[in-house]
Amino acid sequence: MSGLPRSSHALVTGGGRGIGRAIASALVQAGATVTVLGRVSETLDSAVAAGAAHFAAVADVADQASVSAAIAQAAARQPIDILIANAGAAESAPFGKSDAALFARMMDINFMGVVHATQAVLPGMVERRRGRIVAVASTAGLKGYAYVSAYAAAKHAVIGLVRSLALETAKSGVTVNAVCPGFTETDLLEGSIDNIMRKTGRSREQATAELAKHNPQGRLVAPSEVADAVLWLCGEGAGSVTGQAIAVAGGEI
Repeated sequence: MSGLPRSSHALVTGGGRGIGRAIASALVQAGATVTVLGRVSETLDSAVAAGAAHFAAVADVADQASVSAAIAQAAARQPIDILIANAGAAESAPFGKSDAALFARMMDINFMGVVHATQAVLPGMVERRRGRIVAVASTAGLKGYAYVSAYAAAKHAVIGLVRSLALETAKSGVTVNAVCPGFTETDLLEGSIDNIMRKTGRSREQATAELAKHNPQGRLVAPSEVADAVLWLCGEGAGSVTGQAIAVAGGEI
């Protein structure tokens, strides 16, 4: 497998925890300079202190002005060669109880967050004719799940964006892809487990098994497995891979 281009600067949104932190750490180990972006400075600073990133930038991905300013500051240190648009959030509710505000929240964070970060980095990448953009979507972007219609709709939108933008940038030296994890061992998933326990009275073990059963391998995905897929897409050897949505889900898709 070919490695990363020399002296790459990677920016990871939602990079302070979970999948984002695992990706940031993998990029550091591969030799990249890594900036993690998120809303909570303490979480980001913890990632930097642990060696999972070099720099931190505070911004809310749903706020375009905030994202643009933070990314401009990061790019002033070194142009951004790799964007991992990972920041996301999940809320569950029956469709009949999913109001417009819930749909707006899911679209703002999960979809527009990708749009805002991509719009901030893409012009520079195209100008330098060098860049990798990877959106962390979900198997929910490739299929449906009950009770998360707003989340699934937002992740489907991310896949559509990736496929369209890959065509626009095909001759620019920039690739645009998505990875689509299944249920992954993160604190975000812990919230889903707590929700199942609260609503159904099931034990933590039973609630976890309810989610793991979607994976034909019968387990949850490890964040490091998602990070490995992202790292490959960022490497020089993946230059002809663009517009793809790669499931990391044990055969679920």
